[in-house]
Amino acid sequence: MTSEQSVITKPAQALIETSGHETVYIDEFVDGVLDPEKPMLGPVRDGGHIVANTAPGCWGPMITPSIRGGHEVTKPVAVNGAEVGDAIAIRIKEITVTSLATSSGNDQWMADRFQGDPYVAGKCPNCDVVWPETKLEGIGQESVRCATCGADVTPFTFTNGYTIYFDNNRQVGVTLNETAAREVGANAAHFASLPEKSVQNPILTFCPSDLVGVVARLRPFMGQLGTTPAIAMPDSHNAGDFGTFLVGAPHAYGIEADDLQHRTDGHMDIDAVRAGSILICPVKVPGGGVYLGDMHALQGDGEIAGHTCDVSGTVSLQVHVLKGISIDGPILLPVAEDLPYLARPLTQQERESANAVATAWSLDGLEESAPISVIGTGPDLNAATENGLARAAKFLDMTVPEVMNRATITGAIEIGRHPGVVHVTFRAPVERLTEGGIMPLVRDQYGAEL
Repeated sequence: MTSEQSVITKPAQALIETSGHETVYIDEFVDGVLDPEKPMLGPVRDGGHIVANTAPGCWGPMITPSIRGGHEVTKPVAVNGAEVGDAIAIRIKEITVTSLATSSGNDQWMADRFQGDPYVAGKCPNCDVVWPETKLEGIGQESVRCATCGADVTPFTFTNGYTIYFDNNRQVGVTLNETAAREVGANAAHFASLPEKSVQNPILTFCPSDLVGVVARLRPFMGQLGTTPAIAMPDSHNAGDFGTFLVGAPHAYGIEADDLQHRTDGHMDIDAVRAGSILICPVKVPGGGVYLGDMHALQGDGEIAGHTCDVSGTVSLQVHVLKGISIDGPILLPVAEDLPYLARPLTQQERESANAVATAWSLDGLEESAPISVIGTGPDLNAATENGLARAAKFLDMTVPEVMNRATITGAIEIGRHPGVVHVTFRAPVERLTEGGIMPLVRDQYGAEL
């Protein structure tokens, strides 16, 4: 796909600079680093659309040390009118898996093949080149070779892995035996459906087959979706857990602890970030810089194995600028069925029963409430929970103890990614959501009766 801006005539360009494109098409990727100093695509207009080809995250980039982050995400798109201190609401319109198969599993670091962080600064153990270009020789876990000296250069291998093939409708996947995995691995780029401009080594080349005949349901979502951080940061580390690995790191992207405030938490791995949901993201650089990638075909809460089924795909988004809504990190409005049971909007019958109780005890009335899910990240799950509680309290002008009580009796703390991403979900007072400027989105997501 090509960007619309490449075919715009000069007279029309002036209009576009003030209003933005209706649709921006993306098929280009960063080198693993989100850098606010680099040009963005677009701009897309406020209310416009972004349509992207995405490449598999995690494993492919992890075994491609020329990529300076743990994923291969799209180049950011500027949203017209988005200024620092605003927010951008991202409606996920459609997610489609295009890969035929993928491989994944638990990882093992190769100790002599990186500087401080195997996701960020891979190096050749023989010639010591950092971020070396590579070539593939054959299949298996020693197939990734330094293009300069020919040494085995992959920073990661599997401890337990699998190759999973999807049915034609992308409803289920089945893990393959060794013979089938090697057949797929011999034509890995095809089965991975890598986008033309992707530079990653397809993980199918490793041909893992420790799990055989396991059936898994597909429910695709975006592991990475968000806005550009205020400082240059490896995409995989744009979060409070992976981001801590950058503090004092010996490579070019090392930061101070205070610099983590510049992150936007676009790397969440929350399975509810799927088609039909709305993600509200902070704007920390002019234009916001919406980016995406790391599509997951499926994942249980926590991504407890460290990785899941990363795939190629196509994604359609719609973006809206929320002026003056300053937030520290993302707020998610999941589709209703993904909400914890206690957080779902009250039914008419539940309201009637509650009103009867209120009347019996001479209460003045019932609180009007609606769901909200605030993302928290940190070095571990305890810190991530504290971060999510604090963000929710700040946004809703409540105390943290009040948020804790509301999450206990009208919601839940759910794990996005172990070790340090959670979503704090509960029903919040409509009046506070209105004051926060997001009630129209909440009402649109969960019903006009709210």
